[in-house]
Amino acid sequence: MAPAKPPVDPAQQIITLLTAANKTIVTAESCTGGMIGAALTDIPGSSAAFFGGYITYANSAKSRMIHVQARLIRDYGAVSNQVARAMADGARNTAHADYAVAVTGIAGPDGGSEKKPVGLVYVAVSSELATLVIEHRFGDLGRAEIRKRSVAAALDVVIQVLTGTQS
Repeated sequence: MAPAKPPVDPAQQIITLLTAANKTIVTAESCTGGMIGAALTDIPGSSAAFFGGYITYANSAKSRMIHVQARLIRDYGAVSNQVARAMADGARNTAHADYAVAVTGIAGPDGGSEKKPVGLVYVAVSSELATLVIEHRFGDLGRAEIRKRSVAAALDVVIQVLTGTQS
């Protein structure tokens, strides 16, 4: 029996796919605070595909750095499908990258409400073809675990978009 192959690191898979296609990606992160960019830059050779990232924690940073319209934040809240989409599109357009991944959510322990509980996270991936937004409700698992799961979810959605395997 052949030994089992070790699982492929999602960040490695993203860098490999993008490098092979001569494409770039940019990040726009709120609740993850740069953790997605860190995961991508942990991969040797990532500079061939990783443009850089925006850490847009404050609402004003979302507006100033990646041109999220203040009215979207006012009308829907920073943690919303609409703002996640605008973050991804804004980052991709500002950076002139081929793809962007954006994350906005409530990592806790405070900040949640009945409508938007701790653990609510939106992940968006933007390309020239479309912008995909996925809502996650991780639950109140603690700040560190919510952030960790948000990074994993974001990398997974990028792989889905790059490989055309959206479920």
